Amino acid sequence: MTKVAKVLMGMVLGLYLMVVMGISPAIAADTAHGAQVFASSCAACHIGGGNVVNGAKTLKIEALNQYEMASIEAIKIQVTKGKNAMPAFLGRLTEQDIEDVAAYVLAQAEQGW
Repeated sequence: MTKVAKVLMGMVLGLYLMVVMGISPAIAADTAHGAQVFASSCAACHIGGGNVVNGAKTLKIEALNQYEMASIEAIKIQVTKGKNAMPAFLGRLTEQDIEDVAAYVLAQAEQGW
């Protein structure tokens, strides 16, 4: 098999996993590290996926869906820029920290915290 054929086969397999199996590129994120970031930077307000400031805007999957936040990108933007009572973490957390914590939050939400 040629190098080009191997690359194409890898791309096809990747697309298959993303589309058919529902596996997203967020798998590359380190959710164990995301859990550590969450514990040190987020849990004070969002323990167990809750929200001590605004009880309606939790990190539960229903609320994430309702507020169009049920994606890695949406969560990353919220963590990076902040909004309303939530502070921005740009400059406090690295891009990798934010990627990892976003993947952790979404995974936890999908599992019911």
